Amino acid sequence: MGAASDEEVEAVVRAEYGRVVATLVRRFSDVDIAEEAASEALVIAVQSWRRDGLPPNPGGWLVTTAGNRAIDRIRRESTRDARQKEAAMLTPPDSDPLGAVDDDRLRLIFMCCHPALAVESRVALTLRLVVGLSMAEIADAFLVPETTMAQRLTRAKRKIKAARIPFGVPFASDLPSRVNSAMAVVYLVFNQGYFATTGDVPLRDELCAEAIRLARLLRQLLPDEPETTGLLALMLLTDARRPARFEGTTLVPLAEQDRNRWIRPLIDEGHDLVRECLRIRRPGYYQILAAVNAVHTDGPATDWRQVLALYDQLMTVAPSPVVALNRAVALAEVEGPAVALTAVDALDLVPYHAWHATRADLLRRLGRDRDAAQAYESAIALADNPAERDFLTARRRLVTTD
Repeated sequence: MGAASDEEVEAVVRAEYGRVVATLVRRFSDVDIAEEAASEALVIAVQSWRRDGLPPNPGGWLVTTAGNRAIDRIRRESTRDARQKEAAMLTPPDSDPLGAVDDDRLRLIFMCCHPALAVESRVALTLRLVVGLSMAEIADAFLVPETTMAQRLTRAKRKIKAARIPFGVPFASDLPSRVNSAMAVVYLVFNQGYFATTGDVPLRDELCAEAIRLARLLRQLLPDEPETTGLLALMLLTDARRPARFEGTTLVPLAEQDRNRWIRPLIDEGHDLVRECLRIRRPGYYQILAAVNAVHTDGPATDWRQVLALYDQLMTVAPSPVVALNRAVALAEVEGPAVALTAVDALDLVPYHAWHATRADLLRRLGRDRDAAQAYESAIALADNPAERDFLTARRRLVTTD
């Protein structure tokens, strides 16, 4: 067995980190122990695999190695009076009473999304424990110093321990009140994969696949909740366009994508799920976004009037400046860039790169090249995704400032 390449090792580490942490949290009931043991196992794995190659079951290798590191730490920290407790922690239970779905990562998401934690802490914890982003990457995503983010996560983990927040799927009676937060986090995981805001790669396939898998589990938990169906449909219809999103490392906008490269089975499944939601007639945020993507993937071109009508509905169901920005994109196609620019300029989204990118495109279409160039430059400075920065830079070159 030959040495593994850095790319092979990195792919396994990215794919397995969340599962390793979730397994250890279930086994040892301690987030700090799980996270530190997983990190130590990854360091050992990188050194070993680069030298000896990947083992037959890399994920199992990581779980076993991390479990041994956790045991070593517990033994070092245990006192004689704690030996009985230690033995209980180190012995896997014969049965698992933690929830209706046998999936550690879904349980970990519900723990991270407990209402006792602040919203920003829920997202940061999920990015760290489930997605496996580094502290520096999470700090960049929140636009705060790394020390600030480290303190925030430390407080959140202390809160989990002090409040004895359970690692598990909530009881059926508590699920409806908890699922919204879980859905938001699963969608965040998907977006982090589909449009990575950290690192050098624009797309992380394993995160998209993991988010879709978790969305299927959420739908199993709440089959009569149309929003879980809408979330799954939204991600399937979005992921279906993935093969056409890039030419090499160059981002291809929706209007210029080769629709023949889209994944038809995902589109068909997504459309079926959207129709299922429509029959229920209880519209919600994810359902309407799924319907928007159904329009984008139906036929040879997008019906922008339908998209605009759906965003009008979304502004009633779940209004926000970002929704209004997306509505303005559709508005430009229906009523023209001048009308859309007025709507965009009324939004308080100056720190958001997509606001500047949308303004830039509208200004370019109106022939205001100098203003468009400035807007492109602002968008480039704020964009986190490398492919998007390259795309915006190319568009910037198309406008003249002479």
